[in-house]
Amino acid sequence: MANKTVPTEIDPTDFVASVEHDVRRGDAEVLLELMERVSGCPPKMWGPSIVGYDEYHYVYDTGREGDFMKVGFSPRKANMVLYLLPGYDEAGEMLDRLGKHKIGKSCLYINKLADVDLAVLEELIVAALAHFDSE
Repeated sequence: MANKTVPTEIDPTDFVASVEHDVRRGDAEVLLELMERVSGCPPKMWGPSIVGYDEYHYVYDTGREGDFMKVGFSPRKANMVLYLLPGYDEAGEMLDRLGKHKIGKSCLYINKLADVDLAVLEELIVAALAHFDSE
């Protein structure tokens, strides 16, 4: 079974400009630039609502394989979701300094960027990208 979330031809800048919520749109504009600068890669839409940067190939023990973004974000109605794979197991100290957030398995949920320290968020993005370089 292939990954359901695949790259599309949607323009990430147009997608961000279409975000209805003013704060979420402004935060997405900041993340659009920040993640491009840190990753050194242009943004690419993954599915209809995720902006991703760079990509990697994965192969599971089951034999399932595919390609996915290394880092990305999605400006959802409830909050901003950041995808900083492969997770946050080793990011405890950075998360302690980040500010108001919630985490899932590989998602970081932020209500608005004003709630977090952008320098620490950048550290998390750098750490996520470095994980792939160390494999």
